[in-house]
Amino acid sequence: MSPIGLSLYQLATRRRVAGAALAGWPARPAGRLVWLHAPEAEQAGSLVELARHLREEDGHPVLLTAPAAPDLPEGVIWQPPPGDFLDEARAFLDHWHPDAILFSGGELRPTLVTLAAERRLPMGMVEARKPALPEGREGWYPGLIRAALAPMQEVLALDEPSVRALRKAGAPNLVLSGRMEQPSAVLPASEAERESLAEGMAARPVWLAVSVPQAEENAVIEAHRAALRLAHRLLLILVPEDPARIPHLVTRMENEEGWRVAQRSLDEEPETETEVFVADASEMGLWYRLAPIAFLGGSLAGTGCLRNPMEAAALGASLIHGPRPGAYGTVFGRLGAARAARSVASGGDLSEALAELLSPDRAARLAQAAWGVASEGVEVTQRAHSLIRRMLGEE
Repeated sequence: MSPIGLSLYQLATRRRVAGAALAGWPARPAGRLVWLHAPEAEQAGSLVELARHLREEDGHPVLLTAPAAPDLPEGVIWQPPPGDFLDEARAFLDHWHPDAILFSGGELRPTLVTLAAERRLPMGMVEARKPALPEGREGWYPGLIRAALAPMQEVLALDEPSVRALRKAGAPNLVLSGRMEQPSAVLPASEAERESLAEGMAARPVWLAVSVPQAEENAVIEAHRAALRLAHRLLLILVPEDPARIPHLVTRMENEEGWRVAQRSLDEEPETETEVFVADASEMGLWYRLAPIAFLGGSLAGTGCLRNPMEAAALGASLIHGPRPGAYGTVFGRLGAARAARSVASGGDLSEALAELLSPDRAARLAQAAWGVASEGVEVTQRAHSLIRRMLGEE
């Protein structure tokens, strides 16, 4: 590590960790501990899936540091990451004694890396991006970025721009790998229920409007009305955001539209003449399996998409969404880049998109692309797993 750059970096902000802070850390588990670090929630999902592989295939205990605690497999410990300050980083390493460290993203922690290198701890990077210092620690420190990258046994870069930035920064053992696997978004469902409902639907065309807020009810009803003129046997499975809206919606659709409506909550099933089947979100895995087209509620006129798009993509649905991604901006970006979802800007656009996807060929192309996005990254996760095994001397 560059003595001048590191000294300036550590002098820029001084901080000591209080002994009381250590009292909240759980005991280190027995065995060879792998430490996975995600600087942002976006990378945490990928590392959770990697941690699952480490637990199931190798039995290693895993420590995951990330800004917030995600859903974790058994045997994985979450902790907030230590600050990149000398005493805090040293205390963290003294307590956890990791046997291998894998960083994700582009954030570098020079103090921590220096201490780990002094202890001869193997380190690597996955989904690596343009390298940067932790937020609030930016500045000009001669040679610091290059020196912080030097101990990495392998750097798996996210994409071509990341490769160029990392190469310029001096990253060793640089490989373009891509995005890692995300935790499975496949929701469970009763196969017996699916078979029973599918038999009753008798190969009818079906579309799903999921988590529809009140502000989007008109658009969904108008789209279904228009689509029925093209496919008179079309069935809408409607899942309102607020189940309390169901009685109002049923009354409106029966009285104003003249549609036959069945309600899951009343143990009714869609019959041959049923135009709308109203359900709730407790069986989403079932509805995704029955509907080859899914409109994602909240994304058109709501506060943002209310369901993870990968839930539908993983089960082979063609996706329609509005311009408001909510918490799923990155996911929609990936779907858009793969041309794996149909974007709409208005209720009229929703009607046009639904009419377009009633063509089985068009729906199948979209669904196949979406499934590809949902299932990508398996090989990259396997490569990261292999890297950890090599760092532990197991390959």
